[in-house]
Amino acid sequence: MKNIQQYIQDHKLRFVNELFDLLKTPSISADPMYKPQILKTANSIVQLLKDVGCKNVQSMSTQGNPVIYADKIIDPNLPTILVYGHYDVQPADPVDLWDTPPFEPIVKKTEIHPEGAIFARGACDDKGQMFMHIKALEFLIATNQLPCNVKFMIEGEEEIGSPSLANFIKKHTELFKNDVILISDTGMISNKQPSITTGLRGLSYVEVEVTGPNRDLHSGFFGGAVANPINILSQMIAKLHNKNNQVAIPGFYEDVYELSKDERIEIAKAPFDQKEYNKALNINKEHGELGYSTIERSSVRPTLDVNGIWGGYIGEGAKTVLPSKAFAKISMRLVAGQDPNTITQLFTDYFLSLAPTSVHVKVKPHHGGKAYRTPLNSLGYKAAHKAYSETFDKQPIPQPSGGSIPIVSLFKDVFNSHTILMGFGLNSDAIHSPNEHFGLFNFYKGIETIPYFYKHFTDLYLENEKNT
Repeated sequence: MKNIQQYIQDHKLRFVNELFDLLKTPSISADPMYKPQILKTANSIVQLLKDVGCKNVQSMSTQGNPVIYADKIIDPNLPTILVYGHYDVQPADPVDLWDTPPFEPIVKKTEIHPEGAIFARGACDDKGQMFMHIKALEFLIATNQLPCNVKFMIEGEEEIGSPSLANFIKKHTELFKNDVILISDTGMISNKQPSITTGLRGLSYVEVEVTGPNRDLHSGFFGGAVANPINILSQMIAKLHNKNNQVAIPGFYEDVYELSKDERIEIAKAPFDQKEYNKALNINKEHGELGYSTIERSSVRPTLDVNGIWGGYIGEGAKTVLPSKAFAKISMRLVAGQDPNTITQLFTDYFLSLAPTSVHVKVKPHHGGKAYRTPLNSLGYKAAHKAYSETFDKQPIPQPSGGSIPIVSLFKDVFNSHTILMGFGLNSDAIHSPNEHFGLFNFYKGIETIPYFYKHFTDLYLENEKNT
């Protein structure tokens, strides 16, 4: 790509300021109170896409938040790349753990990012990474180097499981028809060792409710005679794992794809220092399923985690209350072979079986999705490998991710095209946590690398068409 580094250098301050404008709006999809901010962000992205030269830009209605469509079609005989991203963000809670306000973006230097990083909710997940694609296309159009057709699908419900997207894309399959899907919503090993995400775990997310008495009670008058829902819930949760830290739900592992010896060897090639890992998280010892490495536990093995638990009195001071209800949110990360609906039912049946007759228990499913694996022999993966190799001057390592993007498996079913996960974040970027950030090096390197993917995918596609 001619002059890509110079173009970034000439416009880098503008790029950051434009991203700051997006990050200032709290487009939180989990809370309906933020609906106006969701719509404001969607309108801002529509304008950004128009400004860089996209056509047919529109904010399309769904049962929930809008999906933004845009395209730049230069030749119907050339391949079409569909760029997916999302503009909604996680809640900023707990806000008091942020060093700076979550929706007042700021650049600060860190040990990992000596050149600076953007601190704000959504900086990495996913506004910053989604915005890289808009700026990469800006460069290609402005310098007349766009080698293929490009479409955008940018949604506003990814952080709540994309509940409206399945019906939406089934209604608009022809509009979003593509030859490959490109997503930057993952990460890489380090700034010195790039990697390409080759797999995502699936997800089953549920909320449980345990009810005891019909109202909060005085713990002195009733304690010891009436079931305490928090105590009961804690006991039930404790039975969800066995002594080997495996999920104890009957049938949970029945359909799990077991890695071969060779596959485990390949995973182990990724650079990893357990001591540095523990130090970065301030933990004395790693923890997980017996017989597997930390990398395997966090990427290719299924898990069950309590994401939140509450009930009773949690205010200042003391209140001697025996609560009426207790709640927990629980997520299960799934791997190839596991079906989220089956796992949700297995969880429900087992969890209800753990409940004593002194309480009532409800299980409310939220959302889920299947696991996904990118074939290493696909044109998209080969193009991504070439792109990273050029801009980092080092070959990327294929690496499965422990995260979930439920719509990726849906894309394969609907469009019959592969998804390429070109993430530029780092595990240390604190996504979903206080002080989320995105390194400036990573931000600019993403803008630099994406155009090379377009070029190499187009070349490989045309060569493949010629040979067939």
